[in-house]
Formats: sequence, C-alpha cells, structure tokens
Amino acid sequence: MSVTRRTLFAVAAIASTIGLQPVQASAASEEIRPFTVSISDEQLAEMRQRIVGTRWPEKETVQDQSQGVPLAAMRSLAGYWATDYDWRKGEAKLNAYPQFITEIDGLDIHFIHVRSKHKNALPLIINHGWPGSIFEQLKIIDPLVNPTAHGGSASDAFDVVIPSMPGYGFSGKPTSTGWGPERMGRAWDKLMKRLGYDRYVAQGGDWGAFVVDQMGLQKPKGLLAIHTNMPATVPADVDKALSAGAPAPAGLSDEENRAYQQLVRTFKQVDYARLMATRPQTLYGIADSPVGLAAWLLDHNDADGQPAAAVATALTRTTSSAGELTRDEILDNISLYWLTNTGVSASRLYWEYKGGFFNTKGVTIPVAVSVFPGEQYEAPRSWTERAYPKLIHYNKVEKGGHFAAWEQPMLFAQELRQAFKSVR
Repeated sequence: MSVTRRTLFAVAAIASTIGLQPVQASAASEEIRPFTVSISDEQLAEMRQRIVGTRWPEKETVQDQSQGVPLAAMRSLAGYWATDYDWRKGEAKLNAYPQFITEIDGLDIHFIHVRSKHKNALPLIINHGWPGSIFEQLKIIDPLVNPTAHGGSASDAFDVVIPSMPGYGFSGKPTSTGWGPERMGRAWDKLMKRLGYDRYVAQGGDWGAFVVDQMGLQKPKGLLAIHTNMPATVPADVDKALSAGAPAPAGLSDEENRAYQQLVRTFKQVDYARLMATRPQTLYGIADSPVGLAAWLLDHNDADGQPAAAVATALTRTTSSAGELTRDEILDNISLYWLTNTGVSASRLYWEYKGGFFNTKGVTIPVAVSVFPGEQYEAPRSWTERAYPKLIHYNKVEKGGHFAAWEQPMLFAQELRQAFKSVR
C-alpha cells in the first residue's frame, strides 16, 4: 500500500471515531489499474457447446441476401467457430498492448494506452463504434506511435489511447441511464487529463464520430481538434427531406445529390438501429445464442448495400490482403461481445441517444474529415465546409469503408498524420 493510500485510510479511521461521515477518497477512485485479458477455458468451452447446440431455422426463400445473412454462410461460420477458431490468438492481440481500467463517474472504463518513444508525440484518443470494438483500432497503433517504422517521421508520432465504450468489451455496464455520446465525451476528457495530457486530439468513426462531435461542442480545455471518418454534415433542408422521405431539395450539385441518394439507401437499411433505439432489452436472444449474436452483428450494410465487412466472402477468407478482413478477425470481434456478454448492454447506446444522425451539430473547433468510399455516405466538401467552419483537413480516400481503421490501417494512419499536422 502506498503512503498516500495509508494516509487516506488513516484519515477515514479518525473521522469515524469522532462521528464524521467518511468521504470517498478521490485518489482511490482515480486509480489506474493494469489489466490483462484472461478468458477461462470454461467460458470458451461453453461458447463452443452453445454454437454446436444451435437450433437452426430453415433456409431463406430468396437467392440474395435481402432476407438477412444466408443460412449457408452462418452454418459455415458456426462450424469453423466451434472447432477451429482460436480465441487465444485474438486474446494475444489485445494483450500485446498495455491495457488499463480506471473508474470515471462511477463506471469502470477499460482502455489501451501506448506511449510513443518519440519526443513531443501528440496525445490522441480514438473511439470505436457498434458493432465494432477496440479490435478495430489495433492495426493502427504501431503506425501511429512508431511512424518511423511505417514510412513517417518522428514528428508524426502520437501517444494513443483507445477506450472501450461503456457497455462494450471490458468496460463496465451502466446500471442507470445517461451514458450517451455526450457523457462519453466528458468521460474521455477526464481520462486524458487523468493520464497527464493537458493538450490532445480526438478521433472517431461510427458512434465514435458522435462522441467526438459532442466533444467538439463541449470544447473541453486542451482539446485541440477532432477527426471524424463519419462526419455529420447534412444541411437542415436536406435532413428534413430525408426524414420525410421526400425528393432531394432543388439546387444540389451532382456530388451533393449522390450523397443524398446514398443517405436514402442508408436509411432504408437501419431497421436494426431502430429496434435497438426503441427496444434494446428485447434482444435476449443475442445474450443466449452465440450464433444469434453473430448474425445480429453481421447483418447491417455498408454504403454499397452489401453486408458489413463483405460478409459473403470474409466469412470464408483465411488470409488477409489490403482492405480485406479475415474470418478470424471477424470472429475475434464477435467473440469479444459474446465472452463479455455485452450484446444487449452495447445495444442500449442506441436507446440513450436522442439526437439526429448525420445532421450538422454546430461544431466550431478545428475539425479534420476523411471520406472513405465505402462509408454510409460520402460527405461532399461543400456540406463539410459548412458543417465544420474550422475545417483543417478534408480528403477523399481511395479505399476503405465503414471500418476504415480495420480495413485500411496504413491509409487511416496516414490520414491522421495529415489531419493533425497543423495543431501540433
């Protein structure tokens, strides 16, 4: 026990003897505890047994994927998952990086924290989303903290912090309402300050994009800029037309009209989000069945209308090339949800959030935007400049989709280097 903690306990004891109510010691609640992922053999055996014991439905009645993830694809995935997939390799990927837990606002927050060897590295907090996890960002850590080994210079270096969102992964599960993107933004500022960073930048995609937008609105002292790869740029008149299912407003450029049509398609594919936003507690099946959870996490579409992570091919892909996720990588992410029993707790984030999705939020701090071709929509520069008046970087990247950091880690890392050059 440290001198500080001995002193705190002594003070509490004295207070008790004279009839004073002991006060929770802030130093204890702000403690940063090392963490190692260690899933028991019993948990893994039970997961496999449940996969093998799946009660399957009949085959879909169509030849495409319009009714959901095909039975053949799920049977193939389940067969591999139950027999050949090795969680220990995924676990080792996580444990290759320093991990910690600290309590913020009464909730344990799990995070990866890697410091660069280079001087003056820029502190960066990175936010994942749903149905992702910190597995999404593992490939970008080394290019960011060790840029000289990946085509960059020492001046490109970052210190990287990657938290698991509340209700996700190894972070605590909220037991009361209120943990939406707004509160997460405040929590991430507390985390960065607790780690000793008085100036930093933030990045997010998917739900992480909502969090960094909220951080931009909150303007905590020391936040220099944000980067988003799912920007909220849709003007009010366009957002109103989308909500009403109306034709595109007159006067849109070709690029803006293309974005509008992409958004129309996106909003036709978000039934999963509507259910989680209204009835997340009804999803008992994804807490009871690994295959049910896997199908739920897999069945949402990218900007081309195809299942996320190109499910049809990725579920059988054993080796990876640039931009292609493997079957094992997809199962690492799904298994993390299963082994932490966070299918339902993660879904509640959709219920918590009451704001708009791609509409402009009014962020006025410096913002960097990377537009990937496989995102839900490709934000036009015209909309982006209006949504973020202090735009410091805008680039349309040649490859990559919704899980850009996972799919194109080097391109993503290069985007972040360029995005924050002006605020170092």
